[in-house]
Amino acid sequence: MIDSPASATDTEVAAAAALAGAEIVRARYGRLHSRIDKGGGDFATDVDVAAEEAILDVIRGARPGDAVHGEEGGRRGAVDAVREWLVDPLCGTLNYATGSHLVAVNVALRNGPAAVADPFSGEVFLTDGVTAWVQYDGDGDGYGKGWTGVRGRRVAGHASGPVARRRPVGEERLAPTGDTRLVDVNLDPPFPGAPAFRAVDLLAHPGFVERFRPRVVSTTLALAWVAAGRRAAYVTDGGDLSGSVHFAAGIALCRAAGCVVTGVDGGPVGPEGRGLVVAADAETHGLLMSLIRGRGRSV
Repeated sequence: MIDSPASATDTEVAAAAALAGAEIVRARYGRLHSRIDKGGGDFATDVDVAAEEAILDVIRGARPGDAVHGEEGGRRGAVDAVREWLVDPLCGTLNYATGSHLVAVNVALRNGPAAVADPFSGEVFLTDGVTAWVQYDGDGDGYGKGWTGVRGRRVAGHASGPVARRRPVGEERLAPTGDTRLVDVNLDPPFPGAPAFRAVDLLAHPGFVERFRPRVVSTTLALAWVAAGRRAAYVTDGGDLSGSVHFAAGIALCRAAGCVVTGVDGGPVGPEGRGLVVAADAETHGLLMSLIRGRGRSV
């Protein structure tokens, strides 16, 4: 539920929805979960489905006329709806199923505000479409006894119970930087860019290991970490990722934070784009693009 849903901003709706899903993910962590096979080695769990329903409840209550495209349930709502929310209720299902905390909950209004919630740190990465910030939620009771504040406004959520936190309650503007030299590279199939581009080749390039240190995290947390200055860049193959439930929220965060966002070919991310390169700054982006394009053996 959101108090006074008609007066809530889209950013507040995104935050409350993401936290609703994050509470489900956190509360059911460590239990046995039923699996739903998607083919090709991919699967969902009952937690993915339950988290998506919790997210949809928030969006429906606040924006009943909007459509929602969820990873598990597909597109729902009026066919002619002008606005559409993109929802990935558990980004990193395989990580979660094997006991890892490296997961995220993504909620994004297409071409608008977005939220990425970390169920285990109490952090919510937010953008209103113009600026980007991270909110640390903590008053001794996890997600604040069912409340989350968005820029000073109290918005009711579905969360309750304790959660591990790294920081006290508050917020901080996202400030990307390439100083860490840590680059997350997505190695999950499929690989539509092969043989012209293969992420594994980037990792083996001598110039890459001279300048960067690779990490492999297949989750939107990687994009949020670039926006927050915890990673220098993120690289993945793929097609048009701008409307993907997996990437839309993270891309929105990085753009608002001032990151350089392109495809692996250096072109714009969109219908004609391919894959994703998100870098904290132009220098880092230029170095990565030089390696991807194979310009020499050292940079």
